Amino acid sequence: MKRIKDLIPCITIFLCASMGFSQDLMEIIEETDSLPAKQFVYSTFASSRLASGHTVESPGKQELVLIISHRFWRLDDGIYDMFGLDNATIRIGLDYGITDRLSAGFGRSTYNKTFDGYLKYRIIHQATGEKGMPFSLTYLTSASVNSLRWDEERKQYLDFVHRVSYVHQVLMATKLNRIFSLQFMPGFVHKNLVEKKTDPNDMFLLGLGGKIRIAKILSLNIEYYYFANRPDNERFMHPLAIGFDIETGGHVFQLLFSNSQPWFESGFFTETNGQWRNGDIYFGFHIQRTFSLGSKPDWGKL
Repeated sequence: MKRIKDLIPCITIFLCASMGFSQDLMEIIEETDSLPAKQFVYSTFASSRLASGHTVESPGKQELVLIISHRFWRLDDGIYDMFGLDNATIRIGLDYGITDRLSAGFGRSTYNKTFDGYLKYRIIHQATGEKGMPFSLTYLTSASVNSLRWDEERKQYLDFVHRVSYVHQVLMATKLNRIFSLQFMPGFVHKNLVEKKTDPNDMFLLGLGGKIRIAKILSLNIEYYYFANRPDNERFMHPLAIGFDIETGGHVFQLLFSNSQPWFESGFFTETNGQWRNGDIYFGFHIQRTFSLGSKPDWGKL
């Protein structure tokens, strides 16, 4: 009995300490529960294309996107050619979401009868809340093949490999709010065959673009690329495009004005020859239609 009496102070101290520890533990749990849950940010841009180039966006898993692109001739041709409408280059392509992060695409352009394809992987997805990232990061690699027929003289010393060009880009974007989104786009272009010996096979570029939402279904897009080692001649201009996105359910309709005619990456990166100040502006548009080939995930959009 005496031993039990001796243990009473120890038991009392233990119970008081346990109650204090439990209270502290409950406060920690309540603080943790009060932290906002991690939520991914969607619709940084309306589609996978900003203007001519790509965005961090990709089709969702098992989504197939049909893209029909037209770009007419220069507006400064005047009324005789209906301000460029009498001539056009066309690209028809398909984009497919292999997973929610990985997508692939393939297309064919009338410009130099070019076939092009790409792979795109989202490394980081912008998110809010605990452990969220303030930006999205996507890696893009693409290749194009010029399938124009060569004359007999070229056939003697050119092989298939000379038809191929490659592009690598890192796309970093952030959705600042419901109205503004920005994207930074450094990249590298390699062409196995160039027109002149003085033209570089490798070109390094820095791109900057953005979206401004004007209305619920309408936004303004701007895209510009600067080349660090661009040759100083009029055959190599810095690409600049200004356009509008119109979102209508499963369709995205894009209108744009650019100083470049090709639609594929290696084309408008290295074959832009129009100057805005001279009126060398090409009008064009994208029509994008999305088809869901699987069950659609239920996520909320910010």
